[in-house]
Amino acid sequence: MKYYIIVGEASGDLHASHLMQALSDRDPDADFRFLGGDLMTGVGGTRVRHYRDMAYMGFIPVLLHLRTISKNMKMCKRDVLRWNPDALILVDYPGFNLDIAKYVHRHSDIPVYYYISPKIWAWKEYRIKNIKRDVDEMFSILPFEKDFYEGKHHYPIHYVGNPTATEVQEFRDNYKETPQQFRERHNLDERPIIALLAGSRKQEIKDNLPTMLRAADEFSHDYQLVLAGAPGIDHNYYDTFTRDYPVRIVDNETFALLMHTSAALVTSGTATLETALFRVPQVVCYETPLPTFIGYMRKKVIKVPYISLVNLIANAEVVPELVADTFSEANLREHLRAILPGGTGRQTMLDGYERMAQVLGHNNAPDEAARIMLSLLKS
Repeated sequence: MKYYIIVGEASGDLHASHLMQALSDRDPDADFRFLGGDLMTGVGGTRVRHYRDMAYMGFIPVLLHLRTISKNMKMCKRDVLRWNPDALILVDYPGFNLDIAKYVHRHSDIPVYYYISPKIWAWKEYRIKNIKRDVDEMFSILPFEKDFYEGKHHYPIHYVGNPTATEVQEFRDNYKETPQQFRERHNLDERPIIALLAGSRKQEIKDNLPTMLRAADEFSHDYQLVLAGAPGIDHNYYDTFTRDYPVRIVDNETFALLMHTSAALVTSGTATLETALFRVPQVVCYETPLPTFIGYMRKKVIKVPYISLVNLIANAEVVPELVADTFSEANLREHLRAILPGGTGRQTMLDGYERMAQVLGHNNAPDEAARIMLSLLKS
């Protein structure tokens, strides 16, 4: 069968690549065409556009690249209809993908599957109307979404398990490198590691990394600071922020880094869940413009009590969330101190991680999603 897949960022590339492999294992004739990244390319098929050419975040970057975004949108719509796949599979990235879903639903009979739901339970809940109209099947990776969609909005979905949990478990099961080998390979010393996960986009890095570095610098005598280098981000860009700090960069090996990390400062996103699944105590942070105003709006507009996936899944404050008006160097430093070995909050957080993992369950998410998709297509 023919599958057209659209992702818009690095995490989508990772999750989609595993879904593609799971589909290939069940469908020997699987043929893929996609807007995606290097990991999807490694599985096979035809890449139409790299996600790096489409990933713009924030009002100003989107405004500056409206022409490019519009051009990519028109190209994608035409390309999907021309190729006429057996299924269109959308992966998160709602600003782009919901518009594609609307167009394809209106102009064809191609079934639209959504793998990894847009976070409409947090904001833009009105999008449920578009999803009900334009998405044939929703494949959820967060357990609390089932009650949101089915209980509140009477829209049946498939909870398939969490792909991040699957990916982390498989990595941990197969990882053989010793701490000494990892340190030697990356020219690190024997001190324990504080990891800095500052995001995958330049704007996120620019907003968060400087404060992370200032907060962690106080501990750099007893700990070494190691920055998780994101795919596609050049060292010259990181050097703008790191040149005055004793920090090393480990490129494209976040999972391996987390295997050897004592504690972490993490920009809110999928990385918070990854860090928790590696059982690394963390402080979640996210800088915003107009922090006081955004802090106020967060309480009034966002429909959920937490922003990190860890806390949302656990339905409790397992990790501290320093966002908007609570994001500061002093707050980061205070919370980091509490989760370092011997800190007052470390064991409580680790216990919370175990409860969160139980809620997620043990399904192999991409395999379960592939099984259901093929069953639907064959029926």
